[in-house]
Amino acid sequence: MEHTNFKIYGYRWVVLLAFMFVVAINQLLWITFAPITGSAATYYGVSDLSIGLLSMCFMIVYIVISIPASWIIDKYGIRVAVGIGAALTGIFGLLRGLLAADYTLVLISQIGIAIGQPFILNAVTTVAARWFPIQERATATGLGSLSMYLGIAVALVLTPYLTIQSQISGMLLTYGIVSVIAVVVFFVLVKERPPTPPCPPDQEERSLVFDGLKEALRMRNFIILMVIFFVGLGVFNAVTTWIEDIVRPRGFSIIQAGNTGGLMIVGGIIGAVIIPLLSDHYRKRTPFLLLAVIGATMGLVGITFATSYWLLLVSAFVFGFFLLSAGPVGFQYGAEITYPTAEGTSNGMLLLMGQISGIAFIFGMDTFKSVETGSMTSTLIVLIFLMILSLVLCAKLKEATNFLD
Repeated sequence: MEHTNFKIYGYRWVVLLAFMFVVAINQLLWITFAPITGSAATYYGVSDLSIGLLSMCFMIVYIVISIPASWIIDKYGIRVAVGIGAALTGIFGLLRGLLAADYTLVLISQIGIAIGQPFILNAVTTVAARWFPIQERATATGLGSLSMYLGIAVALVLTPYLTIQSQISGMLLTYGIVSVIAVVVFFVLVKERPPTPPCPPDQEERSLVFDGLKEALRMRNFIILMVIFFVGLGVFNAVTTWIEDIVRPRGFSIIQAGNTGGLMIVGGIIGAVIIPLLSDHYRKRTPFLLLAVIGATMGLVGITFATSYWLLLVSAFVFGFFLLSAGPVGFQYGAEITYPTAEGTSNGMLLLMGQISGIAFIFGMDTFKSVETGSMTSTLIVLIFLMILSLVLCAKLKEATNFLD
């Protein structure tokens, strides 16, 4: 397919799908224990917070590894950088399954997988920029983000069933085998870049990571976007990590908790397809970011107060549809307003915000939950307030002009 003086290759979809497989498996391994927090705590003889640490360690490690990972992505490309992340995911994912009976060894394995995470996630917009033209990049980024949500959804829904059928050790080994398959698929199918760029030369050149970082942090719109991601992604990480603890005091089972979390991610998957497509079609970013924050806030209100199962499911779907659809649009908007900062740098900074806030929100929700009932309603109300503040900030964003006009 010819576009004036540059060519777009059909193989871009093969590369994207192989990359998405690795992303999905990495996220599945991250959130494995969230829907079975109570059961896992009993199995290992530890506290709920110790089980939460199995997820939270990803956020802690991300803070340390994110910028070096972005530098490697920008310097050496997606095959080397994502290859590092994929290899760590496969190796430690399998080890986690083989060593499933020992909490300490499982935690060490989680840390190994967590080290690989930023090498994978920070490359979402880089893959889109290397293989896709500008008019398809929000869509490609949306599909890359969709794979994150798909991996989380599979873990939230499937983990309780696998745990009941084959115990925690069998469930972890199953996931470990699949993670090795994902690594093989990546190295067989993914190429660094097409024979010729999919865009004009003026849309290809990028700054080195540290130069780009300094430039990005001078931009008002990007700073506002970082704050919005700090709140939105932090809320998502906290709600996903504590999904069973959030609904357990209202009498919901681990199966219902898993289904709630899974439907939240299904909503996100649908949203991550629809909203970026609309954003690309209308060549606008900020109106869709604003819509996403409004809808996500409404869904979070429902999750906080719903006592009936059907209302909880509807609220989770709405929350996921809007909050998770904001991710790919926000990533692409950040890449556009910070040009010529490399996509891996802007993407990594936005994800970094969510990891920092995720740690704070997860600790806060556990620390301030009701001693008598274990309810997290009061902390969820605080998160609703923060979402409203991010909505006000979102209204101040200015549309990017360097690519979309």
